[in-house]
Amino acid sequence: MRAATPLRAALAAAVIGALGVAAGGCAPTGDDADAVVEGVVVSSNPHLATDPSVPTIVDIPYRAVDGQPLFLDACLPPDFEPLTDPARPAIVVVHGGSWARGSKNDVAWRAVCQWLGASGYPAFAVDYRLAPANPFPAAIDDLVAAVEWLREPQQAARFGIDPDRIGAFGGSAGGNLVALLGTRGIGPLDEGSRVAAVVELSAPVDLTGVAATDDFLPVQAAYLGCVPGVECPLALAASPSTWVDETDPPFLVAHSTDEMIPLEQARILVRALRGVGVDTTFVQVEGRLHSIAMIDDELKRRILDFYGTTLAPKQLPVAPATDAAAG
Repeated sequence: MRAATPLRAALAAAVIGALGVAAGGCAPTGDDADAVVEGVVVSSNPHLATDPSVPTIVDIPYRAVDGQPLFLDACLPPDFEPLTDPARPAIVVVHGGSWARGSKNDVAWRAVCQWLGASGYPAFAVDYRLAPANPFPAAIDDLVAAVEWLREPQQAARFGIDPDRIGAFGGSAGGNLVALLGTRGIGPLDEGSRVAAVVELSAPVDLTGVAATDDFLPVQAAYLGCVPGVECPLALAASPSTWVDETDPPFLVAHSTDEMIPLEQARILVRALRGVGVDTTFVQVEGRLHSIAMIDDELKRRILDFYGTTLAPKQLPVAPATDAAAG
């Protein structure tokens, strides 16, 4: 693994100095409690509806902070037998809500989790601590813990997932978080909290005030625990564009052309990723729809094609056949 760059080291020091060491916590495994979601509910986006054919186990604890558990849901492919079928890639699903609201339980986000499950991927919708009570880096710390928890041998066996192939999906603030999950680490994509592929929709990726609307600046400040209009030293650390390097995973970035998060935010990340040679797919959607509201059949196809390529099983080299007549 490469050594950290001076910028990374300085940012890490700044975060630790400003916040102290983040409260840790154990990772209780709990039990499934047989809590299964049933029925069909259509969200405000007619392309996203819950799917009763997808076994969905809710409220599985993945970590505890200050004695309080945090939960995720597992959306498992129908007819998938984790203990006997070949291991499959997993996808971590991260809801939006300006870092201050929203939940894995929201109908549209549960529909996303179940859509990915129905598409053959064990998907895990994660709740994380919300601002302003829990400012940066609480949310990203929780996602790091969730990926590390899924990678544990016990959980990989429990859910039938390949710990070397974990992807991430998020929109809006969740898009910021999965992009940060994808860029903040360095080195191999099958270790620690690294992920092998990232899909982000409508993410604010530069929180320093660049390409931000006046009404969104206070939202960013509240998430960062800073005073609006005053320079915030944590803005760089919370910006995925800051951390980009050549070891980062492939990205699919989708953004509407005239939505609440300026299109330039997407372009900033795409330029940074492509500038260091990271495989990056950029989808521009005409109109004003934000985050998962812009999902339609075509975008679903693009996303599944992306995961199908980036999370495909690793191919081992095949030794050339020997010529029996030789010699």
